[in-house]
Amino acid sequence: MSKVYFSCWKDELIDNRGKPKEQWDESQFNFPVNYNIDLASKAFIGWAGFALFDEDVDVAKLATEYAAQYQVYSEACGRCAPGRWGGRILYDLFDKIARGEGEMSDIEHLKEVSRTMMETSKCEIGRTVPKPLLDILEYFKDEIEDLVINKKPSKHYHNPEISYIAKVTAPCMDACPAHVDIPAYIEGVRDLRYDDSVKATRKTMPLAHTCGRVCPHPCEDECRRANLDEPISIMELKRIGADFEDDHGLFWLHPREQKPLTGKKVAVIGAGPAGLTGAYYLALDGVACDVYEELPVLGGEVAVGVPEYRMPVKKYNKDIELINSLEGVRFITGKRVTADDMRRFEKEYDAILVATGTRISKKIRAKNERDEIKGYWPAINFLDCVNLYVKYGIPVPKEIQEKQHLSTDYVDLTGKTLVCVGGGFTSMDVVRCAVRANAKKVIMLYRRDEATIIRNTTYEEYHEAVEEGVEFVFYSAVEEIITDENDNLKALKVNRFELIPDPNGGRPQLKKIEGADFTIECDYLVPAVSQSADLSLLPEEWEVELTSWGTIKTDGKTYMSSRKGVFAAGDCEYGPMTIVNAVGQAKRAASVISRYVHTGEVTLTDEEIMEDHLRALKVYDKNEKIKGWLPGLPRQVSEKLTVEERKHTNLEVNLGFTQEQAIAEAERCMRCYYIAMVAV
Repeated sequence: MSKVYFSCWKDELIDNRGKPKEQWDESQFNFPVNYNIDLASKAFIGWAGFALFDEDVDVAKLATEYAAQYQVYSEACGRCAPGRWGGRILYDLFDKIARGEGEMSDIEHLKEVSRTMMETSKCEIGRTVPKPLLDILEYFKDEIEDLVINKKPSKHYHNPEISYIAKVTAPCMDACPAHVDIPAYIEGVRDLRYDDSVKATRKTMPLAHTCGRVCPHPCEDECRRANLDEPISIMELKRIGADFEDDHGLFWLHPREQKPLTGKKVAVIGAGPAGLTGAYYLALDGVACDVYEELPVLGGEVAVGVPEYRMPVKKYNKDIELINSLEGVRFITGKRVTADDMRRFEKEYDAILVATGTRISKKIRAKNERDEIKGYWPAINFLDCVNLYVKYGIPVPKEIQEKQHLSTDYVDLTGKTLVCVGGGFTSMDVVRCAVRANAKKVIMLYRRDEATIIRNTTYEEYHEAVEEGVEFVFYSAVEEIITDENDNLKALKVNRFELIPDPNGGRPQLKKIEGADFTIECDYLVPAVSQSADLSLLPEEWEVELTSWGTIKTDGKTYMSSRKGVFAAGDCEYGPMTIVNAVGQAKRAASVISRYVHTGEVTLTDEEIMEDHLRALKVYDKNEKIKGWLPGLPRQVSEKLTVEERKHTNLEVNLGFTQEQAIAEAERCMRCYYIAMVAV
């Protein structure tokens, strides 16, 4: 809720002109009334209208500056005359009126050009820029006509103290935690400019191979194409440019030239997605990075947790090589950072970025649950053992072989039954790896329903697991772990639940069904309900503030902890989340650190501030009725390995689009760029 002087955003009309401020009505929208903690906003204008937060706003100048952004950002593709020339006409005419030289005919001309652009522009930016300008002409008609009739400049036309800060966004970009310029990389695919495509991705996302394969693609949930037929296959189009670079040896297509090293140096703890991303963008800015990794290989949980059939290690290593290609990046593997190391790092480095992830599997809270049970195999360790062998040929340690009754150097589950408890990506990786390890039977127990597990992962991931023979038992939880006299796992006592609606309209609650318990005989139980962070590396005397979840507390914007100069990003800051979330946090943290090591100040750029404001406002409107586009264009579906082919190998399941499919899918993109601007 925002208190406004005037608003015509979307279908809302609030007019508080003539009312004392204490009587102003509030808007339902979360406008950026305060630009930052020290600065109030005067107005916000964008694709769906505008809102004024101050009586003293020059609407003519606001319209002029907004029309100017269409030229500044050059986002119009230039493929239609209304888009190419219309924006320039809008700016010229509004500027003419605002400086006191306008005619009444200019107002009519503005209306005509605006309507033409809205009806005939081929991309969304050309259709939406005129919308708030027409609103200003309608709702502030008297003010505009006064400037024309009296030939006077608008009240703040020459006021240098007012700043107009703009950002280009799109619904998909806003939904992406890394704010990748999705329309740009899709356009690169459409135009067969795969180099431009991968460069557009790497502006904010260095792991193009990785997130083109294993991203949960929240962007597709907020794709405007879904309002017309089906969302664009955004994730699969991302890998096209990276694969082209790889296949044609075009190493490396960085988004910009690396700056010379400045002499500043940062310690990055962890070489997973967050650590890699932080090192990449710091190095691009000329800040050297030493990246410390406890595992014997680089890549963190994606390397040892995400299976080969989803994320081929050779492709992931290409993303890592991209980062390593920058001057000033140094990787140190097999190094577990201790509290003493951190004390030393604070003296030797200009800043520290903690990106250690969450690699401790949480318990399922069942009776008799103990790490000593043979056959009790926490998910993180299980996936480590599987993938270190499959990807790198590193055998399972002898002590684990003995505890888990393995007769080989690798995980072989022939003739065994494995039960996994979970409902997210980690549990899905566990059960599908178990299938490939030749388990006789694989079961996943989940407390909620099928729809929830799909929301937690993806539709494709769940249904591929079903096809491969994984048995899902919903509304269930383990009550007790049953062992024999030698502490070998023998069976699980499982409770059944039902969903009881809340009479007050709240979230339905699970209730145990009395007498519905059942037993599963099994050889392995893999808890995969969540993970926690190991933060023993933080010196106690630093008193670093933690969240209630046991992760490093930051402000969620700059990512600096309560200890000056110590930043955190990824799972160790937020808790277990997706790769793209970790990348988005680390990109922001790197940006802040780059300024901090040179100035000592913790600040955000206008681009980053606007990102946060737009996410709070919400760019995507699921109720919007899309007009002017051809509906019913089918979403392309890439070829997959058959069930029999993939069950017995670790070959990549998703073979990706052909060139023809990629172009056809890219052409479905409606190029939904929007411009937003704040006056401060």
